[in-house]
Amino acid sequence: MKTGRVRALLVATLLLLTGCGSNSNDQILVSAAASLTDAFAELEAGFETNNPGVDVVLNLAGSPTLREQILEGAPIDVFASANIANMDQVVGAGLVEGSPRVFSSNRLQIAVPRGNPAGITGLADFAHEELLIGLCAEAVPCGTLARTVLGAARVVPAIDTYEPDVRSLLTKVEAGELDVALVYATDIASTGGVDGVMNPQDRAADYSIAVLADAPNPTVANDFFEFVLSAEGQRILMDQGFVSP
Repeated sequence: MKTGRVRALLVATLLLLTGCGSNSNDQILVSAAASLTDAFAELEAGFETNNPGVDVVLNLAGSPTLREQILEGAPIDVFASANIANMDQVVGAGLVEGSPRVFSSNRLQIAVPRGNPAGITGLADFAHEELLIGLCAEAVPCGTLARTVLGAARVVPAIDTYEPDVRSLLTKVEAGELDVALVYATDIASTGGVDGVMNPQDRAADYSIAVLADAPNPTVANDFFEFVLSAEGQRILMDQGFVSP
């Protein structure tokens, strides 16, 4: 019952963002994974420049949170997930128009506070109980991928905190509240208060985007979808450190 009330509140908040449930002809609501925060801010600005009068409203959170909002009926136009699995659940519910597209990729990197005060050198340090260590929550794409990477390295991490999205985790590292964490390389590049120690794996996280079947503004939503996949959209993503699919 409590979970249902929380979900209802989330949907109600999104309804307020979009004008009580119906987008105007020049507004779309884009739900994007938290790791896309900076890139989608630039995509928003670029799209609005190319389309005067259009208003792109960004709803940024962990991909599982965004998925649940969509499944609960939030008035979303476009969904950009940090992995395929969350998108597949939305597709399976019949809530996607057409086919999703992989539009970019990302990789994990070990993040430490500026100057690396704990002297972190690699994945083995995640097993040291004397360190303050963080990961994304298991349901979040960066958490799922982190566990895969640590498991392949045969490291059993001594985790102190599980954060709901990669930006929350990055903030704690930047504040010095954690000695080490696994975040995306693009997140490290986005801030001056965090250093990247190493890229511990070659496996990429694929990002998927789709227009929702019940998009309040399908025409503008499709235009934004195509913009993300366009040469200009891909350049913006690559400038933010993402890898072209």
